[in-house]
Amino acid sequence: MKLITSTLLALACPLLISGCTTATEHQSELGADEEARLTVAAVQREVKIGMSGAGVLAALGSPNIVSTDSERREVWVYDRVGTEYVYSHSGTGLISLIGAASSSAVGGILPSHQQSAGATRRSQRTLTIVVKFDDAKQVRDFSYHASRF
Repeated sequence: MKLITSTLLALACPLLISGCTTATEHQSELGADEEARLTVAAVQREVKIGMSGAGVLAALGSPNIVSTDSERREVWVYDRVGTEYVYSHSGTGLISLIGAASSSAVGGILPSHQQSAGATRRSQRTLTIVVKFDDAKQVRDFSYHASRF
């Protein structure tokens, strides 16, 4: 009986230890949002007065809206809205060994405790960029507005 109980403990302990992850560890696994995306920094760094439409396309990609102003000059609008929801979870059960030497030679194995941990992160962001072109199809002005909540 003692040999069987020792063997079960030796097998169960590594499983119990490896299955435990705290909420703080899950939060760190979520990490930072590394996804390449259109940002205010990209606009500030890349878009310049006098650059061509091809240069704007190379820097920012395709606009959502292309229209003209009252003087028939092109206006490009980049309107981005993003929602991010990240969830990480783990759980483990603790096994109790009950040695019932008087009733059986092996004993019983019953779950007695379960533990779980997890972390979530949810955020939304918006970015609107307006690029105005002159008659020569070069950037004459641009503006942007960003929010994150």
